Amino acid sequence: MKNKEHTRQVRDTVVKKFKAGFGYKKISQTLNISRSTVQAIILKWKEYQTTANLPRPGRPSKLSAHTRRRLIRDAAKRPMITLDELQRSTAEVGDSVHRTTISRILHKSGLYERVARRKPFLKDIHKKCCLKFATSHLGDTPNMWKKVLWSDETKSELFGNNAKRYVWRKSNTAHHSEHTIPTVKHGGGSIMVWACFSSAGTGKMVKIDGKMDGAKYRTILEENLMESAKDLRLGRRFVFQQDNDPKHKAKSTMEWLKNKHIQVLEWPSPDLNPIENLWKELKTAVHKCSPSNLTELELFCKEEWERISVSRCAKLIETYPKRLTAVIAAKGGATKY
Repeated sequence: MKNKEHTRQVRDTVVKKFKAGFGYKKISQTLNISRSTVQAIILKWKEYQTTANLPRPGRPSKLSAHTRRRLIRDAAKRPMITLDELQRSTAEVGDSVHRTTISRILHKSGLYERVARRKPFLKDIHKKCCLKFATSHLGDTPNMWKKVLWSDETKSELFGNNAKRYVWRKSNTAHHSEHTIPTVKHGGGSIMVWACFSSAGTGKMVKIDGKMDGAKYRTILEENLMESAKDLRLGRRFVFQQDNDPKHKAKSTMEWLKNKHIQVLEWPSPDLNPIENLWKELKTAVHKCSPSNLTELELFCKEEWERISVSRCAKLIETYPKRLTAVIAAKGGATKY
């Protein structure tokens, strides 16, 4: 059994007496410790200039350096590979280790398992369009972006928020009603809404009844677009943003916009629309209100939309050039925005 090691104070005293000219034997007798211990303390001090405990090598790794490098390389090349797959691949070469060992090796190399972000699927042509859009508009003035009225539609589900929620509970109470989040099959119903906003705040929000088509979309614009622009004080020369949905690009709709002398912003990708940030915040806020039916869902959507602050809208537009810079850096691909 290993003896208890001497304290730091004892080791410092050994070194102090050695510096004063005492020999190993004299120090051993004075401090009542073995001569070999005195010698070991002094040799360590001569080599490392310290009497503190140095890091110990620990238990030898079960994986060879080659296998560790391969694990890191596989995880870096295939980010969605699972720990089970990595565990099986190491077992195939004769190295059977636990999943936690593999995790520890990847963590030391800076690789951590995280929830994958959901982003719109972009084909190569979409990436080229995004890059072209970002490059051509990067030099636009802040005033230009303040004149844009952003719009989009989104679906809000009655029980549609799948974000993780945590509860404080005791053992064996996981299924108590106060510790669960109610869900229903097929989402329990949903509504579609259209809305718009600018740096001056949120505009109108409209519930879409039935299936959306070009005529219904044009009616929404006729009843809400100009009024929203007026409420937000955008002036007559504002720029309208909409995506490239066929219903939006219908000939009759484009003619109506032209007759109203409304400039339409060219559009490459939904990932570039800052209203997506507001949709996420809106759905989180509505989910916290716990609507029990579609009528309440519509009411809460409109109330929470109106509660979005002007400063939040202004911040999204103020930082829009950073979004374009990120698109350029990603060569048209997905960004953190």
